[in-house]
Amino acid sequence: MKIKNLKLLNFRNYENINLDFSDGYNIIYGNNGSGKTNLVEGIYVLALTKSFRGSVDKVLIMNNKDIARVEGTIQDEYEDKYKIIIKDSGKRVKINDNKIDKLSDYISRISVILFNPDDLRLIKDTPSVRRNGLNLDISQINNTYLKLLNMYNKLLKQRNMYLKTTNINGNSSSEYLDILTKKIIDYGEKIYSYRKNFINQINELIPIIYRDISAIEGMKIIYKSDYNDVEIDDMVKKYKDNLQKDIILGKTTIGVHHDDIKFMLGDLDLKDYGSEGQQKNAVIAYKLAELEIFKKVKGSYPILILDDLFSELDRLKINNILKLINDDIQTFITTTEIDKIDKNILDKSRVYKVEDSVVREDKE
Repeated sequence: MKIKNLKLLNFRNYENINLDFSDGYNIIYGNNGSGKTNLVEGIYVLALTKSFRGSVDKVLIMNNKDIARVEGTIQDEYEDKYKIIIKDSGKRVKINDNKIDKLSDYISRISVILFNPDDLRLIKDTPSVRRNGLNLDISQINNTYLKLLNMYNKLLKQRNMYLKTTNINGNSSSEYLDILTKKIIDYGEKIYSYRKNFINQINELIPIIYRDISAIEGMKIIYKSDYNDVEIDDMVKKYKDNLQKDIILGKTTIGVHHDDIKFMLGDLDLKDYGSEGQQKNAVIAYKLAELEIFKKVKGSYPILILDDLFSELDRLKINNILKLINDDIQTFITTTEIDKIDKNILDKSRVYKVEDSVVREDKE
Protein backbone atom coordinates (compact mmCIF):
# COMPACT_ATOMS: atom_id res chain seq x y z
CA MET A 1 0.00 0.00 0.00
CA LYS A 2 1.37 3.41 -1.01
CA ILE A 3 0.19 7.00 -0.81
CA LYS A 4 1.01 8.53 -4.19
CA ASN A 5 -0.19 12.06 -3.52
CA LEU A 6 -1.34 14.22 -0.61
CA LYS A 7 -3.27 17.50 -0.72
CA LEU A 8 -3.82 19.62 2.39
CA LEU A 9 -6.13 22.63 2.50
CA ASN A 10 -6.21 24.81 5.64
CA PHE A 11 -4.77 21.91 7.63
CA ARG A 12 -2.75 23.02 10.68
CA ASN A 13 -0.11 25.43 9.29
CA TYR A 14 -0.62 24.43 5.64
CA GLU A 15 -2.92 26.66 3.62
CA ASN A 16 -2.64 24.72 0.39
CA ILE A 17 -0.05 22.09 -0.54
CA ASN A 18 0.05 19.29 -3.10
CA LEU A 19 2.81 16.69 -2.81
CA ASP A 20 3.78 13.51 -4.66
CA PHE A 21 5.73 10.82 -2.79
CA SER A 22 8.21 8.05 -3.47
CA ASP A 23 7.07 4.46 -3.08
CA GLY A 24 10.11 3.90 -0.85
CA TYR A 25 11.72 6.31 1.61
CA ASN A 26 10.40 9.85 2.05
CA ILE A 27 12.48 12.01 4.38
CA ILE A 28 11.00 15.25 5.71
CA TYR A 29 13.42 17.53 7.51
CA GLY A 30 13.43 20.99 9.01
CA ASN A 31 13.68 22.88 12.28
CA ASN A 32 11.43 22.17 15.24
CA GLY A 33 8.06 23.85 14.79
CA SER A 34 8.34 24.05 11.01
CA GLY A 35 5.45 21.66 10.38
CA LYS A 36 7.15 18.31 9.70
CA THR A 37 4.87 16.39 12.05
CA ASN A 38 1.80 18.24 10.72
CA LEU A 39 2.60 16.84 7.29
CA VAL A 40 2.69 13.17 8.36
CA GLU A 41 -0.27 13.86 10.63
CA GLY A 42 -2.19 14.63 7.43
CA ILE A 43 -1.39 11.12 6.13
CA TYR A 44 -2.47 9.60 9.44
CA VAL A 45 -5.74 11.56 9.50
CA LEU A 46 -6.47 10.49 5.93
CA ALA A 47 -6.11 6.85 7.00
CA LEU A 48 -7.80 6.83 10.41
CA THR A 49 -9.96 10.00 10.35
CA LYS A 50 -8.35 11.33 13.54
CA SER A 51 -5.03 12.67 14.76
CA PHE A 52 -2.43 10.66 16.66
CA ARG A 53 -1.96 13.70 18.91
CA GLY A 54 -5.30 13.18 20.64
CA SER A 55 -6.51 16.51 19.28
CA VAL A 56 -10.15 17.34 18.72
CA ASP A 57 -10.99 17.70 15.04
CA LYS A 58 -11.48 21.47 15.04
CA VAL A 59 -7.84 22.18 16.02
CA LEU A 60 -6.79 20.62 12.72
CA ILE A 61 -8.39 23.57 10.93
CA MET A 62 -6.09 26.53 10.29
CA ASN A 63 -6.82 29.62 12.39
CA ASN A 64 -9.47 31.91 10.91
CA LYS A 65 -10.64 29.23 8.47
CA ASP A 66 -13.96 27.40 8.51
CA ILE A 67 -12.97 24.16 6.84
CA ALA A 68 -9.97 21.89 6.34
CA ARG A 69 -9.58 19.21 3.72
CA VAL A 70 -7.22 16.24 3.44
CA GLU A 71 -7.06 14.34 0.15
CA GLY A 72 -4.87 11.51 -1.00
CA THR A 73 -4.43 8.97 -3.78
CA ILE A 74 -3.79 5.48 -2.44
CA GLN A 75 -2.36 2.69 -4.55
CA ASP A 76 -3.05 -0.84 -3.37
CA GLU A 77 -4.81 -3.46 -5.46
CA TYR A 78 -6.49 -0.50 -7.17
CA GLU A 79 -5.86 3.24 -7.15
CA ASP A 80 -8.46 5.14 -5.13
CA LYS A 81 -8.95 8.74 -4.04
CA TYR A 82 -9.76 9.44 -0.39
CA LYS A 83 -11.00 12.69 1.09
CA ILE A 84 -11.77 13.98 4.58
CA ILE A 85 -13.57 17.30 5.05
CA ILE A 86 -13.30 18.74 8.55
CA LYS A 87 -15.57 21.45 9.98
CA ASP A 88 -16.31 22.67 13.50
CA SER A 89 -19.58 20.76 13.26
CA GLY A 90 -17.91 17.45 12.36
CA LYS A 91 -16.30 15.65 9.46
CA ARG A 92 -17.29 13.87 6.27
CA VAL A 93 -15.38 11.18 4.41
CA LYS A 94 -15.43 10.20 0.75
CA ILE A 95 -13.88 7.49 -1.38
CA ASN A 96 -13.68 8.26 -5.10
CA ASP A 97 -16.08 11.17 -4.44
CA ASN A 98 -18.69 8.81 -2.96
CA LYS A 99 -19.82 9.81 0.52
CA ILE A 100 -19.29 7.14 3.19
CA ASP A 101 -21.96 7.46 5.87
CA LYS A 102 -20.23 5.44 8.61
CA LEU A 103 -16.63 6.02 9.65
CA SER A 104 -16.43 2.30 10.48
CA ASP A 105 -16.91 1.60 6.76
CA TYR A 106 -14.01 3.94 5.92
CA ILE A 107 -11.46 2.88 8.53
CA SER A 108 -9.36 -0.18 7.58
CA ARG A 109 -9.21 0.86 3.91
CA ILE A 110 -5.86 2.66 4.42
CA SER A 111 -3.32 1.03 6.74
CA VAL A 112 -0.70 3.05 8.58
CA ILE A 113 1.79 2.25 11.36
CA LEU A 114 3.20 5.17 13.34
CA PHE A 115 6.14 5.49 15.68
CA ASN A 116 6.69 8.80 17.45
CA PRO A 117 8.04 9.86 20.87
CA ASP A 118 4.60 9.63 22.52
CA ASP A 119 4.43 5.91 21.71
CA LEU A 120 6.41 5.13 24.86
CA ARG A 121 3.02 5.59 26.51
CA LEU A 122 2.28 2.06 25.25
CA ILE A 123 4.53 0.86 28.05
CA LYS A 124 4.55 3.69 30.58
CA ASP A 125 0.89 4.70 30.65
CA THR A 126 -2.39 3.14 31.75
CA PRO A 127 -4.07 -0.04 30.44
CA SER A 128 -6.61 2.08 28.54
CA VAL A 129 -3.79 3.55 26.41
CA ARG A 130 -2.56 0.06 25.52
CA ARG A 131 -6.10 -1.15 24.79
CA ASN A 132 -6.72 1.84 22.52
CA GLY A 133 -3.51 1.09 20.64
CA LEU A 134 -4.48 -2.56 20.29
CA ASN A 135 -7.97 -1.64 19.10
CA LEU A 136 -6.62 0.79 16.53
CA ASP A 137 -4.19 -1.74 15.07
CA ILE A 138 -6.63 -4.65 14.87
CA SER A 139 -9.36 -2.38 13.44
CA GLN A 140 -7.06 -1.50 10.55
CA ILE A 141 -6.57 -5.18 9.81
CA ASN A 142 -10.19 -6.24 10.20
CA ASN A 143 -13.22 -4.01 9.83
CA THR A 144 -15.38 -6.66 11.54
CA TYR A 145 -13.39 -6.17 14.73
CA LEU A 146 -14.15 -2.44 14.74
CA LYS A 147 -17.87 -3.12 14.37
CA LEU A 148 -17.76 -5.70 17.19
CA LEU A 149 -15.96 -3.19 19.39
CA ASN A 150 -18.50 -0.45 18.65
CA MET A 151 -21.37 -2.79 19.52
CA TYR A 152 -19.63 -3.96 22.69
CA ASN A 153 -19.12 -0.36 23.87
CA LYS A 154 -22.76 0.43 23.14
CA LEU A 155 -23.94 -2.57 25.19
CA LEU A 156 -21.50 -1.73 27.97
CA LYS A 157 -22.89 1.79 28.20
CA GLN A 158 -26.45 0.41 28.36
CA ARG A 159 -25.54 -2.10 31.08
CA ASN A 160 -23.73 0.53 33.16
CA MET A 161 -26.68 2.91 32.92
CA TYR A 162 -29.04 0.11 34.01
CA LEU A 163 -26.76 -0.79 36.94
CA LYS A 164 -26.81 2.84 38.12
CA THR A 165 -30.61 2.98 37.80
CA THR A 166 -30.89 -0.25 39.77
CA ASN A 167 -28.70 1.13 42.53
CA ILE A 168 -30.74 4.34 42.77
CA ASN A 169 -34.22 2.81 42.51
CA GLY A 170 -33.54 -0.42 44.32
CA ASN A 171 -35.41 -2.56 41.79
CA SER A 172 -34.79 -3.81 38.31
CA SER A 173 -35.74 -6.35 35.70
CA SER A 174 -33.26 -9.20 36.03
CA GLU A 175 -34.43 -10.50 32.66
CA TYR A 176 -33.30 -7.34 30.84
CA LEU A 177 -30.00 -7.34 32.73
CA ASP A 178 -29.43 -10.99 31.85
CA ILE A 179 -29.99 -10.23 28.15
CA LEU A 180 -27.46 -7.37 28.24
CA THR A 181 -24.97 -9.49 30.16
CA LYS A 182 -25.23 -12.42 27.76
CA LYS A 183 -24.68 -10.14 24.77
CA ILE A 184 -21.67 -8.47 26.43
CA ILE A 185 -20.14 -11.88 27.18
CA ASP A 186 -20.69 -13.07 23.60
CA TYR A 187 -19.22 -9.93 22.03
CA GLY A 188 -16.41 -9.95 24.59
CA GLU A 189 -15.46 -13.49 23.64
CA LYS A 190 -15.18 -12.52 19.98
CA ILE A 191 -13.09 -9.43 20.79
CA TYR A 192 -10.87 -11.51 23.06
CA SER A 193 -10.32 -14.02 20.27
CA TYR A 194 -9.18 -11.29 17.84
CA ARG A 195 -6.85 -9.77 20.43
CA LYS A 196 -5.38 -13.11 21.48
CA ASN A 197 -4.69 -14.07 17.86
CA PHE A 198 -3.04 -10.69 17.21
CA ILE A 199 -0.78 -10.95 20.27
CA ASN A 200 0.14 -14.54 19.36
CA GLN A 201 1.26 -13.30 15.94
CA ILE A 202 3.24 -10.47 17.56
CA ASN A 203 5.00 -12.97 19.80
CA GLU A 204 6.11 -15.01 16.80
CA LEU A 205 8.03 -11.98 15.53
CA ILE A 206 8.95 -9.59 18.32
CA PRO A 207 11.69 -11.68 20.01
CA ILE A 208 13.63 -11.90 16.73
CA ILE A 209 13.20 -8.21 15.86
CA TYR A 210 14.12 -7.04 19.37
CA ARG A 211 17.25 -9.22 19.26
CA ASP A 212 18.22 -7.76 15.88
CA ILE A 213 17.89 -4.22 17.28
CA SER A 214 19.52 -4.69 20.69
CA ALA A 215 21.34 -8.07 20.62
CA ILE A 216 19.26 -9.13 23.65
CA GLU A 217 17.01 -12.20 23.78
CA GLY A 218 13.69 -12.78 25.55
CA MET A 219 11.25 -10.09 24.38
CA LYS A 220 7.56 -11.05 24.53
CA ILE A 221 4.09 -9.64 25.11
CA ILE A 222 1.75 -10.99 27.79
CA TYR A 223 -1.99 -10.54 27.22
CA LYS A 224 -4.05 -10.16 30.41
CA SER A 225 -7.81 -10.69 30.19
CA ASP A 226 -10.71 -11.95 32.28
CA TYR A 227 -11.31 -14.35 29.39
CA ASN A 228 -7.92 -16.05 29.70
CA ASP A 229 -8.42 -19.84 30.01
CA VAL A 230 -12.10 -19.39 30.89
CA GLU A 231 -15.11 -21.11 29.31
CA ILE A 232 -18.26 -19.12 28.51
CA ASP A 233 -20.22 -20.78 31.33
CA ASP A 234 -17.51 -19.67 33.75
CA MET A 235 -17.77 -16.10 32.44
CA VAL A 236 -21.52 -16.15 33.08
CA LYS A 237 -20.80 -17.23 36.67
CA LYS A 238 -18.16 -14.49 37.02
CA TYR A 239 -20.70 -11.85 36.01
CA LYS A 240 -23.28 -13.25 38.43
CA ASP A 241 -20.75 -13.31 41.27
CA ASN A 242 -19.87 -9.66 40.56
CA LEU A 243 -23.44 -8.42 40.14
CA GLN A 244 -23.90 -6.83 43.58
CA LYS A 245 -20.50 -5.15 43.29
CA ASP A 246 -21.44 -3.87 39.82
CA ILE A 247 -24.73 -2.46 41.14
CA ILE A 248 -23.04 -0.67 44.05
CA LEU A 249 -20.35 0.82 41.79
CA GLY A 250 -22.73 1.45 38.88
CA LYS A 251 -20.36 -0.08 36.35
CA THR A 252 -19.30 -3.41 34.86
CA THR A 253 -16.17 -4.52 36.70
CA ILE A 254 -15.08 -7.42 34.48
CA GLY A 255 -14.78 -7.88 30.73
CA VAL A 256 -12.53 -7.10 27.78
CA HIS A 257 -12.78 -3.37 28.56
CA HIS A 258 -10.29 -4.14 31.37
CA ASP A 259 -7.80 -6.07 29.19
CA ASP A 260 -4.13 -5.14 29.26
CA ILE A 261 -0.83 -6.15 27.70
CA LYS A 262 2.62 -6.29 29.30
CA PHE A 263 5.96 -5.82 27.57
CA MET A 264 8.30 -8.40 29.09
CA LEU A 265 12.05 -8.91 28.68
CA GLY A 266 12.55 -12.33 30.15
CA ASP A 267 10.90 -12.04 33.58
CA LEU A 268 11.32 -8.25 33.61
CA ASP A 269 8.20 -6.08 33.25
CA LEU A 270 9.53 -3.17 31.20
CA LYS A 271 6.93 -0.77 32.59
CA ASP A 272 8.29 -1.04 36.12
CA TYR A 273 11.86 -2.23 35.66
CA GLY A 274 12.98 -1.53 32.10
CA SER A 275 15.36 1.27 31.16
CA GLU A 276 14.12 3.93 28.75
CA GLY A 277 16.35 2.46 26.06
CA GLN A 278 14.82 -0.98 26.54
CA GLN A 279 11.34 0.52 26.41
CA LYS A 280 12.07 2.39 23.18
CA ASN A 281 13.52 -0.71 21.54
CA ALA A 282 10.51 -2.76 22.64
CA VAL A 283 7.98 -0.32 21.16
CA ILE A 284 9.86 -0.14 17.86
CA ALA A 285 10.14 -3.95 17.72
CA TYR A 286 6.38 -4.12 18.35
CA LYS A 287 5.71 -1.71 15.46
CA LEU A 288 8.00 -3.60 13.08
CA ALA A 289 6.27 -6.86 14.01
CA GLU A 290 2.93 -5.23 13.15
CA LEU A 291 4.21 -4.45 9.66
CA GLU A 292 4.65 -8.16 8.94
CA ILE A 293 1.24 -9.05 10.39
CA PHE A 294 -0.46 -6.42 8.22
CA LYS A 295 1.34 -7.83 5.17
CA LYS A 296 0.29 -11.39 6.04
CA VAL A 297 -3.36 -10.53 6.66
CA LYS A 298 -4.01 -7.80 4.09
CA GLY A 299 -1.59 -8.82 1.36
CA SER A 300 0.40 -5.56 1.38
CA TYR A 301 2.51 -3.58 3.81
CA PRO A 302 1.00 -0.55 5.53
CA ILE A 303 2.44 2.94 5.22
CA LEU A 304 5.12 3.43 7.90
CA ILE A 305 5.62 6.79 9.65
CA LEU A 306 8.70 7.33 11.84
CA ASP A 307 8.14 10.73 13.42
CA ASP A 308 11.06 12.46 15.15
CA LEU A 309 12.96 9.18 15.41
CA PHE A 310 16.38 10.71 16.02
CA SER A 311 15.25 12.44 19.21
CA GLU A 312 14.56 9.02 20.69
CA LEU A 313 17.48 6.79 19.71
CA ASP A 314 21.17 7.02 18.90
CA ARG A 315 22.41 7.01 15.32
CA LEU A 316 23.64 3.40 15.32
CA LYS A 317 20.34 1.99 16.62
CA ILE A 318 18.31 4.06 14.17
CA ASN A 319 20.27 2.97 11.13
CA ASN A 320 20.09 -0.66 12.36
CA ILE A 321 16.30 -0.24 12.54
CA LEU A 322 16.09 1.31 9.08
CA LYS A 323 18.04 -1.64 7.66
CA LEU A 324 15.34 -3.98 9.04
CA ILE A 325 12.62 -2.22 7.03
CA ASN A 326 11.64 -4.07 3.89
CA ASP A 327 12.23 -2.13 0.66
CA ASP A 328 8.57 -2.74 -0.27
CA ILE A 329 7.41 -0.57 2.65
CA GLN A 330 6.65 3.07 1.93
CA THR A 331 8.34 4.91 4.81
CA PHE A 332 8.08 8.52 6.00
CA ILE A 333 10.81 9.83 8.31
CA THR A 334 10.70 13.26 9.95
CA THR A 335 13.87 14.65 11.47
CA THR A 336 15.76 17.81 12.35
CA GLU A 337 19.06 15.98 11.76
CA ILE A 338 19.18 14.68 8.22
CA ASP A 339 22.97 14.25 8.49
CA LYS A 340 22.42 11.34 10.89
CA ILE A 341 20.68 9.22 8.26
CA ASP A 342 22.87 6.62 6.58
CA LYS A 343 24.03 7.81 3.15
CA ASN A 344 22.86 4.57 1.49
CA ILE A 345 19.34 5.29 2.71
CA LEU A 346 19.52 8.97 1.74
CA ASP A 347 20.61 8.07 -1.78
CA LYS A 348 17.42 6.07 -2.38
CA SER A 349 15.09 8.55 -0.65
CA ARG A 350 12.91 11.40 -1.78
CA VAL A 351 13.81 14.33 0.47
CA TYR A 352 11.60 17.27 1.43
CA LYS A 353 12.62 20.36 3.35
CA VAL A 354 9.99 22.15 5.45
CA GLU A 355 10.51 25.81 6.25
CA ASP A 356 7.95 28.47 7.23
CA SER A 357 4.99 26.26 6.22
CA VAL A 358 6.50 25.68 2.79
CA VAL A 359 7.47 22.19 1.62
CA ARG A 360 9.91 21.82 -1.23
CA GLU A 361 11.62 18.77 -2.64
CA ASP A 362 15.34 18.83 -1.96
CA LYS A 363 17.02 17.40 -5.06
CA GLU A 364 20.59 18.17 -4.11
